[in-house]
Amino acid sequence: MTADTQREIERKYEATPGTRLPVLTGVAGTARTVDQGVTDLDAVYYDTADLRLAAAGITLRRRTGGGDAGWHLKLPVTPGTRDEIRAPLADEVPDALAALVRARTRGAAVVPVVRLRSSRDVRHLLDERGALLAELSTDTVRADRLNGSGRHAEWTEIEVELADGGDPAFLDAVHKRLRKAGLRPAASPSKLERALVETGWHPPREPEADGSAGDHVLRYLREHAEALLTYDAAVRRDLPDSVHRMRVATRRLRSALRSYRTVLDRAATDPLADELKWLAGELGAARDHEVLTGRLTAGTDALPDTLLLGPVRARLQAWAAAGRAATRERTTAALDSDRYLALLAALTALLAEPPLRRAARKPAAKVLRGAVLKEYERLAARVDHALALPAGTARDLALHDARKAAKRVRYAVEAARPALGKPAKRFARRMKGVQQLLGEHQDAVVARGTLRELAVKAHAAGETAFTWGLLYGREEARAERCERELPQVWGRAAPGGKAGRL
Repeated sequence: MTADTQREIERKYEATPGTRLPVLTGVAGTARTVDQGVTDLDAVYYDTADLRLAAAGITLRRRTGGGDAGWHLKLPVTPGTRDEIRAPLADEVPDALAALVRARTRGAAVVPVVRLRSSRDVRHLLDERGALLAELSTDTVRADRLNGSGRHAEWTEIEVELADGGDPAFLDAVHKRLRKAGLRPAASPSKLERALVETGWHPPREPEADGSAGDHVLRYLREHAEALLTYDAAVRRDLPDSVHRMRVATRRLRSALRSYRTVLDRAATDPLADELKWLAGELGAARDHEVLTGRLTAGTDALPDTLLLGPVRARLQAWAAAGRAATRERTTAALDSDRYLALLAALTALLAEPPLRRAARKPAAKVLRGAVLKEYERLAARVDHALALPAGTARDLALHDARKAAKRVRYAVEAARPALGKPAKRFARRMKGVQQLLGEHQDAVVARGTLRELAVKAHAAGETAFTWGLLYGREEARAERCERELPQVWGRAAPGGKAGRL
């Protein structure tokens, strides 16, 4: 089964009895409107019994009628923009679409929840050359809940969908004309949400802020738990930078659980933090290979052709392709595993009933500042230890440990920033500088190991290893430069060796 993706950028408007569409010719290059007639559409929307997909703004439907009959999965990108992934018409939810929402459904049955029957009156907005700018439709809708309640709703709405490759500014111009004519933006972002709301569903809302330490930490955890689930689908679709973003969300969650043990009971959070470490490791294989490939490719590209001796580019490309395939398989296997689903279930349960400690009820600033300073002290000890060691493998490992500690401080202060304000923002920026320098050092160390392996293979194949040795030397020089700069960067990050400026 195949699936294809289309970016959907649209605006929806309420239509009340007597609503009349204004003339749109002349709006942002619209030369004429062409009536496309009326089409009857029949769609059944699928979700879990507790509407997990709807709560995330996701729609999964099986639709007949019109020119795009089939299965459609719509994933939110930004307000008014969704990626629609289509699959051919079939009786059951296609496996490719089910996999993209697996992190949300987590084994729960996906069943019909709403049936929408629409009569769609379509007009095309064309420019002077006859090219499509947007499709404007007036939909008369009847929605029926399929949960046995017998509830239904009826309404009419107007939708303007931008043509493929169109400029979103066009929708802004149309919006002004429609608003001037008295139309107002739809309250719900999708027909499904409106159908559910009008038949008794109440979308989940985040608790009101109370300024406590527990409130701040839980908001941070919810934000990155949602990011983790969002990037799950992106990783499965192999979208650019998705593995990195999902890994960062995983690390931020784990860091918050570790750093804020005074707020959340570690007896409950430590097992989850361990599982998040496992997931970050599985994602890390793909991300680390991606970063290393980019680094080695850039290093090779920077050399003049006179220094590229032997089939250097071909060997590097073969190594990169083999590694990408292997790490992609590892990532997919992790996301398809029962262990991953158990992790998501545990995270959901923890956020539903957080194991708050006494400090969670206290004002956020003092509690969170204390946790950040404790993480900083841990980092300071690691940096001091690394700087005291002679150059070599032991120092490389110590600097890598310091890098991980710097990242943990940075994440801790990011979580505390809403409570601590600008001082936290400045402190996070200084910690990011330390982390980046240590990251550059670690990348050089890892690159040297890979370059040595490539040189050994080249030599065994009868090729010259000159270029690999040259690249190795350059990475060695980069690592040495980072080590020389670290005392200065560290001194700027924490003047006087103290972080009490928070």
